[in-house]
Amino acid sequence: MATRSPRPSAVVTDIDGTLTDRERRLDLGAIRTIRALIDRKVPVVLATGNVLPIALALYRSLGLSGPIVAENGGVIYRKAGGKETVKILTDRSVALAAYRHLEREGFDVEPLFTDRWRESEVALRPTVRASELEKALTGFPVVVEDTGYAVHLMSRGGGKLPALRRALRPLGLTPGDCVVAGDGDNDVPMLSAAGFAISFPSGSERARAAADYVAKARYARGFVEGIMVSGVLHASKPVRKGRNAGR
Repeated sequence: MATRSPRPSAVVTDIDGTLTDRERRLDLGAIRTIRALIDRKVPVVLATGNVLPIALALYRSLGLSGPIVAENGGVIYRKAGGKETVKILTDRSVALAAYRHLEREGFDVEPLFTDRWRESEVALRPTVRASELEKALTGFPVVVEDTGYAVHLMSRGGGKLPALRRALRPLGLTPGDCVVAGDGDNDVPMLSAAGFAISFPSGSERARAAADYVAKARYARGFVEGIMVSGVLHASKPVRKGRNAGR
């Protein structure tokens, strides 16, 4: 069980489906909320299944300074003291071997267009159920995760939560010090470890079950609602009604 702070000190957020609408367009309300967090000196960490170039473009456009967890936890980006560093945490060759096995077995698998920039894993179009791929990959040292936007293949030990713990360490924080917002099965470990966890009606069943607060609004509007409820902007005191308080 997570050790919870009396008031969260940072915000960790997924991008697709969390800061965007259904069509993956950035929500202006979510941008305003993140800018308000920045103005209050609240660290904001992006934790996404997307590739680093896309996450970094958003990071710079929003004026963020916290670390980035990209590629579903396979990559950490950090800027400190004017120096930018990237750490690769998982072995892409393991994921590629699994992908090639699926191809040989006749599965209809196709990497995402953005996979050309991926360094730590393989992300596939969601044309085949993750459970079927997982069964076909029995014996391979890989994890199969369905984000709702893609199916990710990555070497064991990867994932957003292990990377987040590592990314937060130089800030003197743990996931229990953070508000965490996410909508996918791949966000569940982070949500479970969070100081205050937010999901939405548009999120997966498992993400909603792991959340402290399920917003009434969907997608990014739910992010804004959850941040206001969390107390991190001092708009209200943190809600401690137990899991799924917004339902």
